Amino acid sequence: MPDPVADPNRPEAAGPPCDRVVAGRAVAAVAVVFASSGFLFATWASRIPQVRDLLGLTPAELGLAIMCVAVGSVLALPMSGLIVHHAGPGRVVATAAAVCALGATAVAVGVLVGLAVVAVGLFVMGFTFAVWDVAMNVEGAAVERRRGLPLMPRFHAAFSIGTVGGAVVGALMNAWGVPVTAHLIAVAVLCATATIVATRSFLADAAEPQSSGAGRALRRAWGERRTLVIGVLVMAISFAEGAGMDWIGVAAVDGYSASPAFASAAFAVFVTGVTTTRWFAPSALERFGRVACLRAGVLSGIVGVLAVVLGGGFAVLLVGALLWGAGIALGFPVAMSAAADEEEMAAPRVSVVSTIGYTAFLAGPALIGFVADRTDVVHALLLVLAGLGVAFLAASATRPLAAATAPAGERAPGAHAE
Repeated sequence: MPDPVADPNRPEAAGPPCDRVVAGRAVAAVAVVFASSGFLFATWASRIPQVRDLLGLTPAELGLAIMCVAVGSVLALPMSGLIVHHAGPGRVVATAAAVCALGATAVAVGVLVGLAVVAVGLFVMGFTFAVWDVAMNVEGAAVERRRGLPLMPRFHAAFSIGTVGGAVVGALMNAWGVPVTAHLIAVAVLCATATIVATRSFLADAAEPQSSGAGRALRRAWGERRTLVIGVLVMAISFAEGAGMDWIGVAAVDGYSASPAFASAAFAVFVTGVTTTRWFAPSALERFGRVACLRAGVLSGIVGVLAVVLGGGFAVLLVGALLWGAGIALGFPVAMSAAADEEEMAAPRVSVVSTIGYTAFLAGPALIGFVADRTDVVHALLLVLAGLGVAFLAASATRPLAAATAPAGERAPGAHAE
């Protein structure tokens, strides 16, 4: 996609050059923050088998340790909007990254000390990842408003690229025999430093804290029908995304008798569909709008799920994985943009939507597993169709609010296409 800064037809291109430079730096800064978050999380995930072996954990003990991340996130999400509302996204992201690095360091040391220290570190990581997530989405939405462009999918693509990079580096560290402790501490310091430096280029107005009314704003957000429906959309899409991430490789083995290598290939194709769609989505969102793009994606996801479940061949499975990944790619980033359409209410609304949506990451894998016990993994994935149906109906809630809510001389990203 051409650089919109250089396009004289853009509303923001008519502004002072210094403003364009500031906005351009903010875009790069938000991308770095998203990528750093993904890289740090994937680094931990890539070393889970070694952590298990070093501590001699049973599957149940490992599951409880991993659950600490989810528990920390769930506890943080409801209050994250208040925190961002009070302190501003720049301060919150920088602080969250620093504390998250301390949590990762505790995990690294805990590998040498014992499970209790690892569990505490994972809880801290989960808590700060959630706050970091809400704050960076609020800043990303502010950059969208400043630029008048639907950039959120690319920010989330940066997160996906970060996770791929973290996974690749983790694989290399495993292959080279680098100790878990050294690896985790080095990445934690690197990601925290990059994030803290990047927040210096955040938009100054987006970073201004709201000194009062945070609790009232959060209560208002929980009572808004549009915000709740967007939350349901995120929950439905997150269920479909989580099912693909967690179960598509298992389905390849159980349903198609694939080798572990081919199962990994199916997962890689799914992630590729997610990442590439997010990267190239801004042009489509500008032309067709949020609702049309989301619904087209849902239809792609439905075809992809049906291909995975009913395809009957590994080639069809790969095509299905690609369509499935592409189909769910825009749900989360577009929902975050929609929740943050109004700057004053961006933090509480993003917090509410995230809180509702993340419940799917907790309940989704267990639900698929419960049904798979009574049928099989492949056919249990048909549950995803119900979630996609809900997402198709809820997509209308993402229609941009009145363009008048955008800063003077600009428009809400995608508003013209709705």
